[in-house]
Amino acid sequence: MRHLFAALALLMLPTAVVWADPPSDSTSPLQAAPYLLAGAPTFDMNITQFREKFTAENPSLPINEFRAIDSSTDEVNLMRAASKINENLYASTALERGTLKIKSMQITWLPIQGPEQKAARAKASEYMSALIRTFTPSLSKPQSGAKLTKLLSDGKNKRYYAQTDGAIRYVVADNGEKGLTFAVEPIKLTLSETLNTNE
Repeated sequence: MRHLFAALALLMLPTAVVWADPPSDSTSPLQAAPYLLAGAPTFDMNITQFREKFTAENPSLPINEFRAIDSSTDEVNLMRAASKINENLYASTALERGTLKIKSMQITWLPIQGPEQKAARAKASEYMSALIRTFTPSLSKPQSGAKLTKLLSDGKNKRYYAQTDGAIRYVVADNGEKGLTFAVEPIKLTLSETLNTNE
């Protein structure tokens, strides 16, 4: 139980980082990420549909039912939930209240020391790659694995690293010994962005 509370506390740290844009200087407060603002996008999938799809496509990677995380700092239209996968691996999500549609889906790995570290990291990578495939089904296992490896490499030792790929944003929050969070989020495409790509 002690590990669960510690992990949930740690979950909130990378969550705060993932759900915020980096400050422009060390004294400025963190700004809210775009999807937290009014009218922010959600995936066309609620949390129940996500679990069903993820489990069907990845029977060897179970995710238990998500439980709401009580937080008075959440905005009115947002709720958070988490699911413990094992002692050092957790899934968490930001959901639109009412519809429970996903605004952000995250996998957090809490590093462990000793001979089991390599296997634990490999298992975390499996979950993260499967998360990529859930929202980008056109990618094969090798392709999603390669994408994850590149994202984690680019985000190594960074409190916040984001990369946009079409209508999806991948976020890495690497807190070293304190944990690593990988998130997949939808973004809203605008007409001006589409026009700019044709220039």
